[in-house]
Amino acid sequence: MSVTLKIDFVSDIACPWCAVGLNALQLALRQLDGEVQADLHFQPFELNPDMAPEGQDTMEHLVEKYGGTREQMQANQQVIAQRGAEVGFPFNLERRTRVYNTFDAHRLLHWAHEKGQPQQLALKQALLKAYLSDGLDPSNHEVLVAVAKASGLDEARAREILAGDDYAQAVRAQEQFYLERGIHSVPSVIINQRHLIQGGQPVEMFVQALRQLAADQDQATS
Repeated sequence: MSVTLKIDFVSDIACPWCAVGLNALQLALRQLDGEVQADLHFQPFELNPDMAPEGQDTMEHLVEKYGGTREQMQANQQVIAQRGAEVGFPFNLERRTRVYNTFDAHRLLHWAHEKGQPQQLALKQALLKAYLSDGLDPSNHEVLVAVAKASGLDEARAREILAGDDYAQAVRAQEQFYLERGIHSVPSVIINQRHLIQGGQPVEMFVQALRQLAADQDQATS
């Protein structure tokens, strides 16, 4: 009998490790089909909430934020690309020439959550691909509308949301909720609101953790 686990995936669509972690989690869930059912929710986190509207050169930003040299940052990008390939996410990080604010993308994701888990997952995946594979600007409203439409969401409603401030307060409240609970890096995967897995972990790690948590839950309720 399958056990349902509530999974809150706290992340930013500008975060390469979040793409790695999400794909690894999904591969793990496929391996656990019949054992574990995921009640999956994407929660907002902004890596760069104060980013200027025009964004910033990616390498310049990474060097400023994390230290080190451009060569070290480029080497790190290669590691990320390799990890992405292992879990089936096609990074084209040379196209990601600038870093942008992602608040409006999170507003659309909050809206998609109201439509159901499949719709929010589809939009999340499409946003990650748009930025990390295709190098599109995730702060550009035309880009966001196109991605929402391609994900099966209503184009007119997406445009209406972006033109106003719908879901802004809700997104900020959720961001603050997780910050106050010590979430300062992503991805942070919270299971049943109690168990935390951080970082772009391997598939095997997710399989082991989810199987154990499902067994513990099943035992506790039997």
